[in-house]
Amino acid sequence: MRLADRMNRLGTETAFEVLVRAKALEATGVDVIHLEIGEPDFDTPANVVEAGCDALQGGWTHYGPAPGQPDLRDAIAEYINRRGTAYTPDQVVVTPGGKPVMFFVLLALLQEGDEAIYPDPGFPIYKSMIDFSGATAVPLPLREEHGFRLDVEELARLITPRTRLLIVNSPANPTGGVLERSDLEAIARLAVEHDLVVLSDEIYAEILYEGEHHSVAAFPGMQERTVILDGFSKTYAMTGWRLGYGLMPGELVGHVAKLMVNSVSCTASAVQRAGLEALTGPQDEVRAMVEAFRRRRSLVVEGLNAIPAVSCVEPKGAFYAFPNISRTGLSSKAFADRLLDEFGVAALAGTSFGAHGEGYLRLSYANSEENLRTALERLEACVRSLG
Repeated sequence: MRLADRMNRLGTETAFEVLVRAKALEATGVDVIHLEIGEPDFDTPANVVEAGCDALQGGWTHYGPAPGQPDLRDAIAEYINRRGTAYTPDQVVVTPGGKPVMFFVLLALLQEGDEAIYPDPGFPIYKSMIDFSGATAVPLPLREEHGFRLDVEELARLITPRTRLLIVNSPANPTGGVLERSDLEAIARLAVEHDLVVLSDEIYAEILYEGEHHSVAAFPGMQERTVILDGFSKTYAMTGWRLGYGLMPGELVGHVAKLMVNSVSCTASAVQRAGLEALTGPQDEVRAMVEAFRRRRSLVVEGLNAIPAVSCVEPKGAFYAFPNISRTGLSSKAFADRLLDEFGVAALAGTSFGAHGEGYLRLSYANSEENLRTALERLEACVRSLG
C-alpha cells in the first residue's frame, strides 16, 4: 500500500510506546513501577461520573452541535474568564480531548512556507502537528538554568517574516516550568508587534503549587490573536473521557467547527454533561488531588537530589519531575531503557520531548508515595550500577 507523503511527517508520543514495553515486561512477571504516563492516578470525581451515567440514562446519546452544547460552552467561557479574559460562549469549541484543538487550529492557520515556534523540550505532538501541516517547526530551547522558562530575547531572535504562530505551555509538560507574568507580558508584546497567533496550552493551569495562573490571552491585544487550549483530563482526572476545548477569536470558530464536522462530527453528548458537572459542581476533590501532588513533588525532588550524579529543579506546576542525569555518562534514552529493563521503572527519556531534552528524564509522580519511594530506590541502584 502506498501512503501519502504527509504520513512520514507525523510523529507520536513515546509514553505510549514505553507503556507497551512496560506491560510486556509485567506479563513476564517483572514488577514495574509506572512513571511514564501523564495522567492522574486518581479516579474521576464521583459526582462527575454520576452526571455522565445520568446523562446516558436520560437519553443524551445523540448527535449534538459541532462546537459543543450551549450550556457547556457558556460554563467554559465563564470559567476561563476568571483568568482575566472576556471570551463569549460562541468563541468556545468543545472537542474530544485537547489534541484536536491543536490539530484543527494548526491545520486552519499553517501552510507550507510558514514557520511555527514551539517549546523544546515540550509536548511532542506540537512538533508533530506543525510538521504534518506542512509548515516548518522552529524549536525554542527551554533551559534548566532559566527554570525551564523560555528566554524572551531568544524567542525574539527566532521570529522571522515567515513566523505565523507561537506555542506556549504553562505549567509545562515535561518540565513543570511555569512562565512568569513578565514572560507573558513580553510574549504578548512580540506577538502584537509581529502579528503572531499564540496557541496557549493551559491544560495544567489548576495544577499549580505557588502563585496564580496567568494567561497570555489576558494581555492587551492578545485575546484576538490567542487560542487557549484546556480540558478536563488533568484537572478532573478524566483522561479516558476525552473532553477538551479551545477558546479562540470568533473568525476562527467556524473553521475549527468545520474541521470537527469533517472528522468526528461532535463530542459525545453524555461526556459533555459530565464536563458541565465537573466545572459547576464541587471542587474539593480537585484541591485534594493537587495537595497530594504537592506532597509527592517534595518526596520525589528531595529523593532525586539525594542520588549521586542526579539533580532536579523543583517543578512549579503539573505533576512531572525532569531530573538532570547527564553526569551518569549515559544518554537519556540509554538510561531510560536500562532503568526499565534492569530495574523495573518506566520513565521517559528527555529526548522524547525534543533534542534539548538530552541529559534528562521525565518522571510522572502521579503514583502512590509508596511506589515513588521504591522507584527512587531503584533509580539510585541504577545510577550506582554504572560505577
